[in-house]
Amino acid sequence: MRLSELKTGDSAVILKVLGHGGFRRRIMEMGFVRGQNVDVVLNAPLQDPIQYKIMGYDISLRSREAQMVVVITQQEAESLMRDETFQTADDSLDISSIIKSRSKRINVALVGNPNSGKTSLFNALSGSREHVGNYSGVTVGAKCGKLTYKGYQFEITDLPGTYALSAYTPEELFVRDHLKDNTPDVVVNIAVASNLERNLYLTTELIDINPRMVVALNMYDELEASGSQLDHDTLGAMLGVPMVPIVAKSNKGFEVLLDTVISVFENQQETVRHIHIYQGAIAEESIKLLSNELKSVGDEIPKYFPPRYFAMKLLEGDKNIEKSLKYLTIYDKLIALRDREVRAIKMALNEDIETAFANHKYGFISGALKETFTLGKDRQTATTTLIDAIVTHKLWGFPIFFFLMWLMFYSTFTLGAYPQGWIESLVEGVSHLAREILPDGTLKDLIIDGVIAGVGGVIVFLPNIVILYFFISFFENSGYLSRATFIMDRVMHRIGLHGKSFIPLVMGFGCNVPAIMATRTIESFSSRLITILIVPFMSCSARLPIYILFAGTFFPRYGGSVLFVMYISGILCAVLTARIMRRFMFKKDETPFVMELPPYRLPTLKTTLMHMWEKCALYLKKMGGMILIASIAIWFLSAYPKSDGEILSSSAEYENSYLGKIGKFCSPVFEPLGFNWKTNIAIITGISAKEIVVSTLGILYAENSEEVNNMDDKTLGQKLIQSNDFPIATVCSFLIFILIFFPCIATIVAIGAEAGWQWALASVVYNSLLAWIVAYLVYNIVNLFLSL
Repeated sequence: MRLSELKTGDSAVILKVLGHGGFRRRIMEMGFVRGQNVDVVLNAPLQDPIQYKIMGYDISLRSREAQMVVVITQQEAESLMRDETFQTADDSLDISSIIKSRSKRINVALVGNPNSGKTSLFNALSGSREHVGNYSGVTVGAKCGKLTYKGYQFEITDLPGTYALSAYTPEELFVRDHLKDNTPDVVVNIAVASNLERNLYLTTELIDINPRMVVALNMYDELEASGSQLDHDTLGAMLGVPMVPIVAKSNKGFEVLLDTVISVFENQQETVRHIHIYQGAIAEESIKLLSNELKSVGDEIPKYFPPRYFAMKLLEGDKNIEKSLKYLTIYDKLIALRDREVRAIKMALNEDIETAFANHKYGFISGALKETFTLGKDRQTATTTLIDAIVTHKLWGFPIFFFLMWLMFYSTFTLGAYPQGWIESLVEGVSHLAREILPDGTLKDLIIDGVIAGVGGVIVFLPNIVILYFFISFFENSGYLSRATFIMDRVMHRIGLHGKSFIPLVMGFGCNVPAIMATRTIESFSSRLITILIVPFMSCSARLPIYILFAGTFFPRYGGSVLFVMYISGILCAVLTARIMRRFMFKKDETPFVMELPPYRLPTLKTTLMHMWEKCALYLKKMGGMILIASIAIWFLSAYPKSDGEILSSSAEYENSYLGKIGKFCSPVFEPLGFNWKTNIAIITGISAKEIVVSTLGILYAENSEEVNNMDDKTLGQKLIQSNDFPIATVCSFLIFILIFFPCIATIVAIGAEAGWQWALASVVYNSLLAWIVAYLVYNIVNLFLSL
């Protein structure tokens, strides 16, 4: 807990002091060091300041300063001593060992540019399985993990990729707020070793806020392979931070990195020193004036960043920093001084202050690299240039893109057909075995017609989903997805969206929920909102089993092409919706399209398989969770109420069940689309999760009477054909309705969380109406065409 949380009369032991260099040194010199007892003597009537007793004398601190001191009370220590996880073999644990253990807990924040390998490092250190992609925007929030090393407990936070610490993008603001609010013990700044001139700009931004920091030079093998040489020890000494070469994908250099983090945490690292990056005589004079003005208020100024940093951000006109300083008694004077200095700088330099700061930082980086870096032959750049000349060509770029999309869907259908058949045979075998060994009764019907028919009907599509995610993972990790965004940028602008909208839309092919979360990287509010609302038109993997079932059953020779048409149809609906919203609801808003095009990298087999397994595990988890429960519920609704002694066909029993009554009640709405009551039920149950559509059909068509020619020995597709419930026009109408209709519950929740519940409701209403209209048109057009 923090010292500021203690009440009058409480006592605690100090574990560590947070904050930047100057404040941290001052308060430690006053006796606030690890292991010292501190007592709360008196709280002022307004809780500020607070009087403490430490090392035999009294001292007064404001609550903002006390917030930066981490302590542990006797009660906390005793509670931990009772915790089995803290017990030792000889039960010799006491409060001193608790304090020692807690003082060896290191909070580490991973900060770096997009594509720098932050998440790869996080996964390797913490054992987590976060999604790693070779494009910006993969990490859209903070992920936390833990690691034990040499008796130290590392609590690691993977922050979003960012190029700076300004407030231009949500990522930049998120990272800066995390560093401000959580005050990590050590910041690990991940920089790409082969692209230091660009990556070190973020390092200079971190130097401005003066955290305890280690720079991890990732992908150092690429630098060495190019023949380049870097004196990282000298460069680290120039920057005042230790630098450690690592290769995250092969775990190389991790022990040295962790040892360096420990030495920085324990103040044993000789390389660490705080430097100021010189901003030129004119700007430095203004920074000094504002810094001195801030220092004049003493304890009023926030302690999470140095005064110099606040001064620089005031000169840049950073609104968030202005807001955090608004309570200062000298705020009006400070702003007036800032405005005067900004005018003076612009007149003297003939450029704005942000440009001046950036130029001096890049000049500092360039000078440091001239002293420490020797450029070799960059084979990777040559390879990237050669591939880009083909895949981003003005003539060949689009055909290559659409061919790769078609190849993905075609392979998903054709290659997946073989293992799909094996799983179908396995499910049929399990169903037949259950029919043989289980005694007749309700339990037997539940297991065969509910669980096996429901879950088994969906699990057969696992191979197709594996193949789909293989392609998506390959495109992401290789760097091609960023190129697809590049060639699609003009198209996206034509439909009223930002180029960055393309990546969330492609991610929507996997799952709409993370795709909606990925829109946080879009700076423009209107483009972000429009993207969120059109993501549900992207056919997620949950819809894939439905497409494959109907395409393989009714269009066996053209299954891959039908899949391609379905995905293209979703894209067309998204384009139509985006155009309508941009034309009638939001003014055109052009924001700069700035996106890194990372070098091409051949994805490792481990990364690709790990990504595939993550998605397969989620799919299998759905089988044992939501879909299993839904299948059982649907079976009960379809099996009851039982007829009163009257012998009915299984079809008539289903029709008279609760489920049948619900389906008939909805018939006036769906009948114009060619749907019967069973199809109506499948659509309604699919609201919770689209895979349940297949489960529902599997249950409703799992009839077990002899009059339907022993349909249980046939696949679900064969049962659908034999039922005569799905003429071609109905099949086309049903597929297009499933594509556009109400997104699943999880997607609606994601829209509500990201954009507001009014937009989530609007999405439900709009998608449902559009689905009905388009399905109605498709049904009647196909019928008209077939009658010619």
